[in-house]
Amino acid sequence: MSTPQSKPVTGPSPDLATVVERNITALTERGAREAAERPLSHRIADAVTRFTGSLTFVGLHLAVFGIWVLVNSGAVPLPKWDPTFVILATVASVEAIFLSTFVLISQNRMQALADERADLDLQVSLLAEHEVTRLITLVQAIAEKMGVDAAHDPELAELAQDVAPERVLDAMHSTQPKG
Repeated sequence: MSTPQSKPVTGPSPDLATVVERNITALTERGAREAAERPLSHRIADAVTRFTGSLTFVGLHLAVFGIWVLVNSGAVPLPKWDPTFVILATVASVEAIFLSTFVLISQNRMQALADERADLDLQVSLLAEHEVTRLITLVQAIAEKMGVDAAHDPELAELAQDVAPERVLDAMHSTQPKG
């Protein structure tokens, strides 16, 4: 008598269901494809944002601005090039303007991705809710046919109705405080 051979695990974890592994792979591949298709301007903005959000950037600024202040305050015997620190203030201001712009570009892109994921999540949730209502209807019909008393639970009729998302949003908005 032969024993069934186990299928080798090729996904992220032997504990995950095949459909979960497929979803992880599909989403990872999609993310990589979308990242590769991003315009050069977005890739540059993300790279700048990544670098400016690092400790390397902080260390670089501490070194450059520290040396600038030490030299121009007379603490180090080197020729001063900005004794009133006007150039330093101008450089820092212009840098802040550009860095905040890069950060905003990256945040806008990330928000668009988050909105897209939220839309996907909503669609999947609505589909799952619709499927559950159909299952309730089917199970209730089977229970009635088999004479199960629970089939006549009044709550089942309510649960078997599809949710109208626009009505839920209206109810949520009407209960939120104004202002």
